[in-house]
Amino acid sequence: MLNFGQLITERVETILNAWIEAVHRDRHLKSDDTLSPTAIRDHLPMVLTALATVLSRSQEDDLQLLVDASLQHGTLRAQQGFDPVEIAREYRLLRRAIFEALEVDLTRESPVEVYRTFRLIDMVIDEAIAQCFKSYVEERMQELDQLQHQLAMTGKEMDRLVRANQDSLSSLTDELNVRLNTIVGFSELFLRQQQAAPPQDSAPKIDHIERVLRNGRYLLHLINDLNELSRYEAGKLKLHLMTTDVRAIVQEIVTVMTPTIAAKGLQVSVDCTTAPDSILTDPLRLHQIITNLLHNAIRYTNAGSIQLQAQSLPDQRWSITVTDTGIGIAPEDQAQIFEPRFQLGTSDQSRDFDSKGLGLAIASRLVNLLQGDISVDSTIDVGSTFTVTFPLTVTLPATSESGTTIA
Repeated sequence: MLNFGQLITERVETILNAWIEAVHRDRHLKSDDTLSPTAIRDHLPMVLTALATVLSRSQEDDLQLLVDASLQHGTLRAQQGFDPVEIAREYRLLRRAIFEALEVDLTRESPVEVYRTFRLIDMVIDEAIAQCFKSYVEERMQELDQLQHQLAMTGKEMDRLVRANQDSLSSLTDELNVRLNTIVGFSELFLRQQQAAPPQDSAPKIDHIERVLRNGRYLLHLINDLNELSRYEAGKLKLHLMTTDVRAIVQEIVTVMTPTIAAKGLQVSVDCTTAPDSILTDPLRLHQIITNLLHNAIRYTNAGSIQLQAQSLPDQRWSITVTDTGIGIAPEDQAQIFEPRFQLGTSDQSRDFDSKGLGLAIASRLVNLLQGDISVDSTIDVGSTFTVTFPLTVTLPATSESGTTIA
């Protein structure tokens, strides 16, 4: 009866070389392409050594060596930027390399011994994968915690810069936008992978990742808002006018925001029966205005309904009205709500995570850019109605380029 533990020990280099070659050939393992053979080997020789002790009938199992090696492997792969699928494929190829190295010898053994060997190899590799993923997730969580801290610090720095230096804000926000989009994109990918095949006891970790995503999205939203305000104040916002379907824009916005509205148990109604058939405006800026007004209504309404109405008016004008049954706005606050960073002073939970007091400020400036007017009618504990009126045709100054204008 062969000692397969001894055979593994004697063929460690053969197995590892075959495995490294298979890894290089596997086009699904993109992260390995930039690593040297030494970096790919990592701690797997120790995994094979531990496997040899399990298969051997003459020495005691060294499972602690297996655990330590697998934990270190998972940590390193996380630092090298591997994703979980790539790690799983690595172990799959390792398993294949081990069986190929033992194939000839296994054919000479009894079915009982072959079954024992297969079972023990599978057990060791499965345990190695489990320990590897454990340390991989822990390393990723540490990285995400650091990113969360950096995002929070970035938000504070943005607040300071917008107060201190408007001129340099635009270029800085563009750079931060790129980096934060990368962070959010990576976090979303990792979260989807964890939710698809969550390891044991991963629920707290997924909660942490979701918190990082919320912070990341919040800062992206804040940066975009600050950039809009900065560009407006610097006179750098341009209009791109085209014939626009009001009903289509309203329907698109409501469709996107319906899940958010439903999550708060609110009812929403839309009336565009008397809306103009078409207008000449900047559809992107109009979309921003309506979105910000609807988001503001959702934020400050805990129960009841939200109504959105678009209608034609005399004198070649039209209006959009958003009415909510929210907390209302005190008369002394109504003159300030369109100023940056103003927030309603309320002790309830109506303000959500994204509330930074910029939505209405941006909306009012974009309304001005589209040659419109915005007003509010509100009663405490009853609700608010925001009304915006626009011309059916937005005109460009004679000195501007065709299709664009600078505010």
